[in-house]
Amino acid sequence: MITQSDLQTINGADVYESNGGKIGSAGQVYLDNQTGEPEWVSVRTGMFGTKESFVPLSDASLTGDRLQIPFDKDRVKGAPRIDSDAELSPADEDELYTYYGLSSVDGRLITDSTTAGHGDGPPVEAASEYSREQAVGRDTTASSSDNALTRSEERLVAGTRTEQSGTARLRKYVVTEQQSVTVPVVREEVRLEREPITNGNVGDGEDGAVIGEEEHELTLHAERPVVSTEAVAVERVRLNKETVTEQETVGGEVRKEQIEFDGDTGKNR
Repeated sequence: MITQSDLQTINGADVYESNGGKIGSAGQVYLDNQTGEPEWVSVRTGMFGTKESFVPLSDASLTGDRLQIPFDKDRVKGAPRIDSDAELSPADEDELYTYYGLSSVDGRLITDSTTAGHGDGPPVEAASEYSREQAVGRDTTASSSDNALTRSEERLVAGTRTEQSGTARLRKYVVTEQQSVTVPVVREEVRLEREPITNGNVGDGEDGAVIGEEEHELTLHAERPVVSTEAVAVERVRLNKETVTEQETVGGEVRKEQIEFDGDTGKNR
């Protein structure tokens, strides 16, 4: 059960749903004027906590700075929108209690203790039996004799989250292109040489000194260019990441309280 001693801890505490998931953070606490006990809390949801929903504290529990409520995140985010800067009327409370599956009469939560004393007595009047006082602009930790008001305002709290922004991949494929190289080739050509018969070669000459027909054949050779291919490694390519820091500007709405004076200053004019 949430009591007045928990007020300082509740303000700004993390709010968790029934299955353990985080919903948001606790905002303003609303007290019962008759008992002074906390009855409602506004829960900030959304990326920057710009949305607020009312949640009853009747079945909530507080462990450290963790506020556990018996409702899931979708139920809280879908709660009827009521101005958190205004006092909760009995009609507002009945609407919220009905939304959360709880019973109420004229803004008063029906429990075993409240139904036992009603019987046939007079109906509960919202103004006298169960009026609410908003925690906005009031120091909920001070005593009832405190004459001071605490003025609060919101500040933008910016943070970052990491998300996937893209994908890079390496892929290699084959293309065909034309290249040309110069290759030296060698070929044999016939050259006719005439050698006179001398004393030095007369023996060779006499071998052929017979009148008649004769042939002599010489085989010629020539090189022809041929082309083949071979695969060679030319470079290594890899993907790498580097971190770049840049400045971005984000904005959001913030609320602040203003205190105005209404009364007689007591000075003569």
